Parts: sequence; structure tokens; C-alpha cells
Amino acid sequence: MTAQPLDFTGVDSLEKAQALFRAGKLEELYLFPVEFGGQAVPQNIVYVPLGIAEIKRGMDATIAEMVQQGAISKYVARPEYKGDSFIPSKIILETSHPDKPGAFNPTINIW
Repeated sequence: MTAQPLDFTGVDSLEKAQALFRAGKLEELYLFPVEFGGQAVPQNIVYVPLGIAEIKRGMDATIAEMVQQGAISKYVARPEYKGDSFIPSKIILETSHPDKPGAFNPTINIW
């Protein structure tokens, strides 16, 4: 039996995403982490399949380490969507420093 690919095209409203969250099928993910000063406001929260938030937390830990080392001074997490879905298909992390090349810019592919 092969796993079906994830498809969230039918989750086309915040209400549908929140219903899946309440049912335990999605989790909240903070685009800009609370540890970095992010707030628990709707603009900073997306709903993703279980396990994705943990992947992002690991990447955020790497970014925090790079900030402490002075290698990064700017960080943005940008969701990308397919069609009208409220579930991001990917989250693109962009970091930079005006004086240092070689930023850490991973992408989390979701569906």
C-alpha cells in the first residue's frame, strides 16, 4: 500500500484549516518564532501537517545559533500556497547579513 500524496486544495478557508487543527490533523506553526520575538497573532500563524512545525523548529535553532555567531542579521519565513488553499505548500526561510555572504535559506516542502 503506497501513501497518498498530501493534497490540501479543498482546505480553502481559515475555518476549514482550524477545523482540521481542532481534529488533530494539522498543527499551528509560527512563521516568526516566539523565541525571536514573534507574536501569537493570525498573521504569524499557519496551519500545517503534523511534524512540519518540528522541522521548522530545528531550522530555527540553526538560525538562532547563526544569529548568536553574528552570521545572520535578518530572517523572514515566507509561506507559499497552491491555488486557494489555506495550507502552505512550502515555507521558504530567508536569512541574510549585509556584510557576510552565504546565508542559510532552506525551504520546507509540505505538499
